[in-house]
Amino acid sequence: MSAGHIHPVFDRLVDRATREALLRQHSCALWFTGLSGSGKSTIAIALERKLVEMGYLAQVLDGDNIRSGINNNLGFSEADRVENIRRIAEVTRLFVQAGVITLNCFISPTRAMRNMAREIIGADDFMEIYINTPLAICEQRDVKGLYARARRGEIRDFTGIDAPYEAPESPALEIKTENRTVEECVDMIITHALPRIQLEA
Repeated sequence: MSAGHIHPVFDRLVDRATREALLRQHSCALWFTGLSGSGKSTIAIALERKLVEMGYLAQVLDGDNIRSGINNNLGFSEADRVENIRRIAEVTRLFVQAGVITLNCFISPTRAMRNMAREIIGADDFMEIYINTPLAICEQRDVKGLYARARRGEIRDFTGIDAPYEAPESPALEIKTENRTVEECVDMIITHALPRIQLEA
């Protein structure tokens, strides 16, 4: 087939409403932002499990399953970080169009990055969740030893140490994790998101 005969097929695909009806849910993207070690992935993984137990189809996207695959050719320069978020947002848009509730766990340190993601995914489908954990607690956790390496100068431009993190100004939901269990954080998100994902009776 010549290139001249390739046409967009979106209008011939099963539409989103049909997929959502099949899955019995409204899809959307929950975008978890916060410092490294704030608990984004931990909370999202627990939330994914809880949603599945409730009968909803959800998928976690985070640095581990994105940077090891679709974005394994990207580094950590400013341009590569922006491209990382752009690709993630495009993949998320496909998941949302397929009717899947997508849980995105990325530092995405600047408002510009998160606004780009919102524009790609669509503002109506984008729910920004700020996982607000003090830097000192993130450093105490430091499961991967990244903060210690950044403090020693082995990692440059590390968010929260020598690169800024721009906290959301008006997130859909802010969760202060200090003195809260993972289960309490998950319950907060479900309470906030359930009206959005439930199909009307």
